[in-house]
Amino acid sequence: MTTQTAPAPVPAPVRQSKTSQRKPPRLRTVVIAGSAYLIGIIFLLPYLEMIITALRPHDELKDADYLPHHFAFSNFTNIWSTGLGTNLRISVEISVGATLLVLLVAIPAAYYTARRNFRGKGLFLLLVLITQMFQPTAMIVGIYRQFLQFNLIDSVWSLILVNAGFNMAFAVWILNAYFGAIPKEIEEAAIVDGCSRIGAMFRVIIPLAMPGIVTALIFTFIAAWNEFIVALTLTTSVNKQPLTVKTSDYIGQYATDWQHLFAGSVIATIPVIILFALIEGKVVSGLTAGSVK
Repeated sequence: MTTQTAPAPVPAPVRQSKTSQRKPPRLRTVVIAGSAYLIGIIFLLPYLEMIITALRPHDELKDADYLPHHFAFSNFTNIWSTGLGTNLRISVEISVGATLLVLLVAIPAAYYTARRNFRGKGLFLLLVLITQMFQPTAMIVGIYRQFLQFNLIDSVWSLILVNAGFNMAFAVWILNAYFGAIPKEIEEAAIVDGCSRIGAMFRVIIPLAMPGIVTALIFTFIAAWNEFIVALTLTTSVNKQPLTVKTSDYIGQYATDWQHLFAGSVIATIPVIILFALIEGKVVSGLTAGSVK
């Protein structure tokens, strides 16, 4: 009679904790990360100074302390009595109107130039690019005389048209590159399935090119929101001026209302920050499109 011995159980491997497996970061990684944080802090310091000055009481403006002893939150509430709400609404109307007008014209133009080979296509794109070389400051006299003939001085529509015109070239170029990168076979397959050319553009091409459209949207909105020279020239009434012109009114000939100036600047940056935070992912993907094949 033979007896069989059971095999000895194999001990389970000892799992190492994640902390023991994690290697310390390399010196290069630490240097790059530290440099990135340092650069970020340098760029944030002016905004921090702006917020602190906006909260500083008037009798502490000349104090050497970086932080005020008392925070005057009334600077943000009293500023609305100066009519800032109307100017904020004008800035929103100009930026939104210019952005919608740019997208309304740039999307069909970029789509046609990307999908059609016509005579003079290269010249057309070159002329579009050349318009980026001209700044509104260099053409302000001609712009003023033109809108004076059309009785559009001191009008929101004049600022919408100018901001849309000077941001059209960028939108056409970036959207032309986006539409050109989308394979034609996708559009042809949609047409075979029953879509018209316009239907394929709206249902297939535009959704695929949405990162580029969002990139054009945010850059046009920011450019129209920050524009100052043309708005200062074409507007004369206080209730027709955008926020950029209104904040300059706090700088007088003999004195400067620093609290309201910086409070208005803080308020002016909030809408752009909110808009950029909402669509930041689309903007990054639009700017980096085509970098990896």
